[in-house]
Amino acid sequence: MVELDVRGLSCPEPVLNLKPLLDRGESEIKVLCSCGASSDNIARLAKNNGYIVESQIENGEDLEFILKKS
Repeated sequence: MVELDVRGLSCPEPVLNLKPLLDRGESEIKVLCSCGASSDNIARLAKNNGYIVESQIENGEDLEFILKKS
């Protein structure tokens, strides 16, 4: 599993950092983010690139996504 930590970054940086991993076709990606606005964009980008959001966990101010290639 590849881990992408974009905590502390504001839109659109988290999505811009995630895009290359999706383009490479990583089978499973863990994304850690702290920007609530980015969470919708991360899920949408993943779905548009053939990934499912297997889990989305809120841990205080941080969010953790597990994305899997479908």
